[in-house]
Amino acid sequence: MTGIRVSKRAAGAFSLEVDLSLGPGATALAGPAGAGKTLLLEMIAGLATPDEGRILLNDAILFDGQARVNLAPVRRSCGYVSQTDSLFPHRTLWQNLESAARRFARLERHRRVAEAIEHFALAEAAGLRPAETGPAERLRCSVARALIGGPDLLLADDAGFDAALFDLIRSHFRGSVVMATRDLDLACGAASEIVLLHAGRALQRGAPRQVLDQPATVEAARLAGYENLWQGTIGALDRAANASRLEFGSFSLTVPYLPGHLRGDRVWAAIRASAVRPRRADGPPGPNVIAADLVRVIERTQSVRLEFSGPVVAELPVSQFAALSQMKNWLIEFPAEGLRVIGFQSETR
Repeated sequence: MTGIRVSKRAAGAFSLEVDLSLGPGATALAGPAGAGKTLLLEMIAGLATPDEGRILLNDAILFDGQARVNLAPVRRSCGYVSQTDSLFPHRTLWQNLESAARRFARLERHRRVAEAIEHFALAEAAGLRPAETGPAERLRCSVARALIGGPDLLLADDAGFDAALFDLIRSHFRGSVVMATRDLDLACGAASEIVLLHAGRALQRGAPRQVLDQPATVEAARLAGYENLWQGTIGALDRAANASRLEFGSFSLTVPYLPGHLRGDRVWAAIRASAVRPRRADGPPGPNVIAADLVRVIERTQSVRLEFSGPVVAELPVSQFAALSQMKNWLIEFPAEGLRVIGFQSETR
């Protein structure tokens, strides 16, 4: 168990205020650049000092501002993989690993290095200096170096991990992992818990599916990848029909009944671009279907982003867009299962 309650005022007006308890397994710190992910990892690793607070790792105190405890990085049992290449450039990959294992006796050091070379598929590059290898080999070596001493916690700072490398780590390392990432797909697939960070604050935390499917605030919805966010009011509430009508100026949406709220309450609705369904204007009408003008088309590697008046953003596979690309008039459907209602605020309370 890792307990973190820290505050730190950094350059300019930025400050970090975090109070978290992180369990075993992998935790993903997800958020944009400047959210405080790197600073938080550096404070856990001992590379930055909080202004105040406490950091615990497996009940051992790493930092306590009030008690003036601040363990050196080498005493924290943390392996750290930074964003930038931190390997010694004048040493081979083997020598980089040897350096990280220098506290062990010679035979044990050799065993650990050989095992890391084999596990992280570095045999062909082991005798080369970092500049003579590719980025994938350097990253695997950085991970192997961070783990070779047997830490209790691995810290990975947006270092370019992918699912394959993470699987390799988990097959070799049974300790806890805290990784900073902007890749929600990686966070969802690799982590048992996600913490959404924004402007130095933890907005929401929980199981990946719960956080991504049930954002608690508008800012959390933005971080969770909801491209469509509209603020409006509750226009009607019908308990018998289990329906509520949300008004957004130029259009309205029907969602399930919202208990505990009144007509006129302000509300936000969110839906991912991939859940929006553009279709032909001559198709049958239905609930949560509006007419919209196509404003812009943006080609991507495997999809097409469509920007409509409203504003509304949709994303379609290339093949699906090809069948619709000649249309002049568009209807847009917002499936009820894709809509999320967040950020209630009553005008009367």
